Amino acid sequence: MTTEAVRNAADFDAAPTTPEGWVDRAREVATRLSVDAVARDRANQVPTYEVNLLKESGLVTLLGPVEHGGAGQDWTTALRVVRAVAAGDGSIGQLLGYHYLWAWAARLVGTPEQIAAVEQLYTENNFFFGGAVNPRDDDLVIKVEGDELVFTGRKSFSTGGRISDLTVLEGVIEGTEKHVFAIVPTQQEAIVFAGDWDNLGQRLTESGAVEINGVRVPWESAAGYVKQADGSFEFQPRVYNTLNVPLVQIIFANFYIGIAEGALKTAATYTRDTTRAWPYAGDVKESASEEFYIQETYGDLTSKLWAAEALVERAATLIEAINSHADEVTEQERGEAAVVIAAAKQVAIDVGLEIGTKVYDLTGARATSNKVGLDIAWRNIRTHSLHDPVAHKRAEVGRYALLGEIPAPTWYT
Repeated sequence: MTTEAVRNAADFDAAPTTPEGWVDRAREVATRLSVDAVARDRANQVPTYEVNLLKESGLVTLLGPVEHGGAGQDWTTALRVVRAVAAGDGSIGQLLGYHYLWAWAARLVGTPEQIAAVEQLYTENNFFFGGAVNPRDDDLVIKVEGDELVFTGRKSFSTGGRISDLTVLEGVIEGTEKHVFAIVPTQQEAIVFAGDWDNLGQRLTESGAVEINGVRVPWESAAGYVKQADGSFEFQPRVYNTLNVPLVQIIFANFYIGIAEGALKTAATYTRDTTRAWPYAGDVKESASEEFYIQETYGDLTSKLWAAEALVERAATLIEAINSHADEVTEQERGEAAVVIAAAKQVAIDVGLEIGTKVYDLTGARATSNKVGLDIAWRNIRTHSLHDPVAHKRAEVGRYALLGEIPAPTWYT
């Protein structure tokens, strides 16, 4: 199967009706993506057809309301789906995970009316989200012009970019400290993508720069802002508003684990089918699969991968508990979830990078051929795991273990 086959591989059965069915659907998508993942990574093209595959599979509206045609699934299922897709193609797993986060953005900060409108819009239209919310850059500047907010500025990273239908913007109202999130159509003259994403890994995530040149948004679309009696708009904060960072961090951990799982599976196939036993050993084996050190290493790496999976599953239960009472969630609940997610992320990075390196010990010199493509896993995890320094995640867990201290909400905790 080539990229052309991926373009045409839209012949899915009826939509699943159970969480397990949706994870199986994600594995089906991953299988289709994995066939030519190496060629597509090398080509570094805009992943238009890959996103269409996600749409046609039904995965894009996994979290969407059933009454609008969505699957109405929970975050536990969404994270498992991200993990499964990432095993076939890490870039597409990341895109899907970010889409789920931004599709949930209205629930995090919006009013009930805004939540209903956004979820109906993206679910009925099968829209895909991107986001221009890189916190390391300066905030977009927002000018108030009558009943409209005008966003202007630049972001050096905007995952989803040119293949998104909707883009999440975040900025600060000029002369204030008021942050505003807004969801806008991607295809408009005031949003200009640089198309400059050409990095070591995660090459198909459309994460390049974007210029925001006067995107106009009505006040009524400023997420979470409510019109007051005097005509002004005010935001009423709650702890749940800060869940966006724990959510995106647990998404990271899941697609790292998915990438590592895919690498280990690819390596195992290569070891069984191609790798030769070492002919100068004291106890020469007929096949590489019988070599003790190869069996031991696969056992070690698989055990570590399973441990990482257990940790992200534990984190998901905390997210579900928070979602069950979003209006009453406490700072302590949020903080404890953030700590477990920090632990899951660092373990996922460590295991993923180790697997990305040791697969070569398990496959041999010929597996370094570019056509094999085992380098993709290490490149993908190495690239994205630099999103924010993992040392700070270790320290967050350490402060909790030593001092009982939970992390204060920031753009990265």
